[in-house]
Amino acid sequence: MTRITKTLKDGLFLGAFLVLASLIVAKIDLSNDTRIDGPFYAIDGDTLAAGAERLRLIGIDAPEADQSCGGEATKGWACGDTAREALSKFASSQQAYCSGSSRDRYSRVLVRCRAGETDINAELVRQGMAVAYGDYVGEETAARNENKGIWSGPFETPKAWRAAKGAAPEDDGAVEAGNGPESIFNRLKGLLPWS
Repeated sequence: MTRITKTLKDGLFLGAFLVLASLIVAKIDLSNDTRIDGPFYAIDGDTLAAGAERLRLIGIDAPEADQSCGGEATKGWACGDTAREALSKFASSQQAYCSGSSRDRYSRVLVRCRAGETDINAELVRQGMAVAYGDYVGEETAARNENKGIWSGPFETPKAWRAAKGAAPEDDGAVEAGNGPESIFNRLKGLLPWS
């Protein structure tokens, strides 16, 4: 009798586990990014607004809104405003959409954006309106070689500029620790009714 009871308990546990696992898979699909359709409002050169949601373009770092480029020896220009305007041209398109599933430490969705066939993240770097941050190195090299945008004269990288101004470090578009697959268990615990 004990052996039958143990087998039944094990079978019941396995069945409950499989049901829970199938519910988790149905609830969380880590392989698919969420698609957010535009048009969008450009907050700065690498951040968009979609209603109340904020989107951070991943793999790039654009000059800050009040950042100037050009240095003392040359006439400075408002590279932060110019970067925002460049993003705005793409983002205001009816064809614009962004995809992403992770969030940064400011709760912005980390996204790659497109307008039709154009990769917006890559195009901003190619135009010299942002530096590459892990991605888009080829586009940055081309912009540097052609002296486009921020590469047309001296400038501080957005990261260095923020540090010099004493501003809180901006996210570079990297996934925040705890937002990746390693934190799935903790998020799942919150879905359980007995948590």
